[in-house]
Amino acid sequence: MQTVRTPGSARAIARTLRRPVGFVPTMGALHAGHRALVRRARAESASVVASIFVNPLQFGPGEDYEKYPRAFARDVEIFEEEGVDLLYAPAVERMYRPGFAARIGVGDLGSVFEGARRPGHFDGVATVVAKLLNAIEPTALYLGQKDVQQTAVLRAMVRDLDMATNVVVVPTVREPDGLALSSRNAYLSEPERAAAPSIYRALSAIAAALAGGVANPTLALAAGEGLLEQPLAWDYLAIVDPLTFEEHETIVLPALVVAVARAGATRLLDNVPVAAPGGVDPIVTPPRPLVKRVETRSLR
Repeated sequence: MQTVRTPGSARAIARTLRRPVGFVPTMGALHAGHRALVRRARAESASVVASIFVNPLQFGPGEDYEKYPRAFARDVEIFEEEGVDLLYAPAVERMYRPGFAARIGVGDLGSVFEGARRPGHFDGVATVVAKLLNAIEPTALYLGQKDVQQTAVLRAMVRDLDMATNVVVVPTVREPDGLALSSRNAYLSEPERAAAPSIYRALSAIAAALAGGVANPTLALAAGEGLLEQPLAWDYLAIVDPLTFEEHETIVLPALVVAVARAGATRLLDNVPVAAPGGVDPIVTPPRPLVKRVETRSLR
């Protein structure tokens, strides 16, 4: 695995890789969820590129940028174990040089739920991912379902800016008790960790109500909102349109159950999608086999 630190070096080497190229952006502190993204990219791509960059633009005042877990040496080992071809790990000073002012605005989709609680967060996410895509020029961008509003924002950005990249969303990886894997799980106290699986149980109960025909959002939410265990508390719990994140007075499937539970200062995100009758998952991208491509050169 080669490691590069500048966009020019990343672009130059990425252009020599066999295509299709799968790209997995991360902020490091890797866990089994990141491994799942790389393995999916490996299965569907001739080459895999990953990045490690803790992006200050997506952290607001008082958030955990400085204490965000960093384990670069171990992350490199994991990427090497998973067969990553190229690692792009730029410094903050190189990504955002003096005078940097450009931002990508993501509109209404980035202003609700996580966007409302973390103003500017999704603009920061979109800006850094656009920069990473410009440097790597991948065939496909691999994202995790857990950060579902982020995936919706990035899908919209790629579509709206006519980027030549496919967005692939990989299912959430969970602990055996149902807790979604996250780097922030390390912040949980023992009582918080014991209660955390109740988030997924609550969302699953709501999803089951929707799949069973409950169309009133208040009634559907009532099936799960009381299942959250102390000391956790809901930050929000809602049923939304999977594309727009709008809430409707009457639920029309497909739908998405989204939630954040607070465990002290730690926010735990999760979601469960509900397909339309006979339909496919509205969030996750179905796997596709890698088609071996033979490159040919025209003769002049």
